[in-house]
Amino acid sequence: MAKIVVITSGKGGVGKTTTSAAISMGLALKGHKTVVIDFDIGLRNLDIIMNCERRVVFDFVNVIQGDASLNQALIKDKRCDQLYILPASQTRDKDALTRDGVKTILDQLAEQFEYIICDSPAGIEQGAQMALYYADEAIVVTNPEVSSVRDSDRILGILQSKSLRAETGADPVKEHLLITRFDPERVARGEMLTIPDIEEILAVPLLGVVPESQSVLNASNKGMPVVLDEKSDAGQAYLDTVDRFLGEDKPHRFLEAQRKSFFKRVFGG
Repeated sequence: MAKIVVITSGKGGVGKTTTSAAISMGLALKGHKTVVIDFDIGLRNLDIIMNCERRVVFDFVNVIQGDASLNQALIKDKRCDQLYILPASQTRDKDALTRDGVKTILDQLAEQFEYIICDSPAGIEQGAQMALYYADEAIVVTNPEVSSVRDSDRILGILQSKSLRAETGADPVKEHLLITRFDPERVARGEMLTIPDIEEILAVPLLGVVPESQSVLNASNKGMPVVLDEKSDAGQAYLDTVDRFLGEDKPHRFLEAQRKSFFKRVFGG
């Protein structure tokens, strides 16, 4: 049975699309047939990170409105046979999404895929609520900053009250916490919240901690999910996150500031 997973947050710029690309690619590399849907109607960034923007002919809204079939809109990733992308429209607004339309697409995808990853836009408006409404699980992405954590708390409230599972009295959406752009040196200086602080505020099980890393930007500029850069700290952190999501017990890494070598302390860098 397919599992619908929303990647969400209250605040923009925390790394939702980076996370959606990394998690979906990680699941596919593990052998799970996965599709990732861009719900950010009007902006559309997922296809750039997935390096398939030039292959977009039909999009999510075209399928909902009956202008194209689902198979016409799905884009198969060139690097992994198990991964497909359903891009968003750049020319429509979020009102083009309807609950019935989204449900029809998700039901069709559920016949083909094990995991359906929904890359949600930021905030609590219609596009974001459409992305989370049918979710079975949610990965709430936050930075270790007060405003980001506060906004994530608001999203958790919506998951617990406005999802289909909440409305029907079914088992609640299973929630996971992913902390991105974590910098232990800034935490030590009191410039960022600590992980225990964030866990206490949100009260959601910690799925992963992704360090602040230049490799994330480098990967985005190359049009590849950072999880493919297995030598990078961020890539390894996302791989660990996928393993934990699939049920493995893995310790969290990159939580402590790295000690500088003698030469770096003397000569800088």
